[in-house]
Amino acid sequence: MLLHLTFLSFLFLRADAGSVAHGGACSLEHQRLEGGTYQFYTDCDSMTFCNSSTSTCDVRGCRKDIFPFGYTLGATLPPMCGDSEFCPDEEDMCLQLLDVGSPCQFNRDDQCLGPPNHHELADTTGYGLNVNGSVCLNNVCMYANVTLGQTCVVQNTAYVAYGPDGAEYPDVVSRGNCQVGLYCDSQSLQCMQTRELGQACDADKECSTYNCLASGVCGLSSDTPKYVANWVYVIVGVGIVAGMAATLVGMFLFHKKHSAIEREKRMQYWKEQTNFRENILHMQATTRNSMLYFANATGGAPSSPRSTLYGMMSEDSHMPMLQGAARSSALRYAVSDDGSEASAEQLVVPRGEKRF
Repeated sequence: MLLHLTFLSFLFLRADAGSVAHGGACSLEHQRLEGGTYQFYTDCDSMTFCNSSTSTCDVRGCRKDIFPFGYTLGATLPPMCGDSEFCPDEEDMCLQLLDVGSPCQFNRDDQCLGPPNHHELADTTGYGLNVNGSVCLNNVCMYANVTLGQTCVVQNTAYVAYGPDGAEYPDVVSRGNCQVGLYCDSQSLQCMQTRELGQACDADKECSTYNCLASGVCGLSSDTPKYVANWVYVIVGVGIVAGMAATLVGMFLFHKKHSAIEREKRMQYWKEQTNFRENILHMQATTRNSMLYFANATGGAPSSPRSTLYGMMSEDSHMPMLQGAARSSALRYAVSDDGSEASAEQLVVPRGEKRF
């Protein structure tokens, strides 16, 4: 809830600027607080304000934030105000802090002058209960010094908030002028003691942590850091180590299985190649034995396997072999059936003629 309140505070402290640039016409009648967010709206852009004397947008004379919104890169920033001054929503010039009872702008606690004992009343919780012991409630400066059981002033403001689904719902922020550690009850208008963790509550302001849970009890502050026990770190560490080990083991087993499959494929290939070679050798041996058997069956007795190719001698085999030493090239001559010689040029078939 605290983060939500901080976001809402940022909304209503920031001005919702228009689009009129420096020198353009503007109207003070258009200046207002936007409904739901309570942002200050003006016709002028983020770097100018509407000058009431000229009804034109003029350069701003002060700024509220160290890093103001809407300025271009390299632009000259207006000065910050001193400790005894404040910059109004219009940001036209620095003004002196306002005394108690003076009118102030909406939720601008910083416009009010602190009480003499502001060091004792100042809010140090970080929840934005007051500024230097002063608050601006219902647009009036007052001291946040009302004690337990005394009559107090309360201001209830309904902001428009948005849920995770984008639906709008009202978020009521209640403020009072009680001292830190007390809250102003909206029914009795008296300062009541804030409640501790686990006690029943109806609103955030009733809890010292400013966080009333949906169950109706005060819970931890919304900015409380989350701590876990040491055993959680041990379990997470063991889980990480176990996950890494399981990943490595799984990769090793997968690689081993893949290697076994590839090795089986190579073994199968080698076996097939070996069987193929053995089959070829067997075929050669069978062929050689068959030829030896055929030669023996015809009455020949070759002394070697090579001689089986010439074991069957015909009468033509006794004829002398033709000698080609007198010819320069055997490619240019051919032997006809009748023993006459013919050159290769004579055997060339003329182009265009067909031979069958």
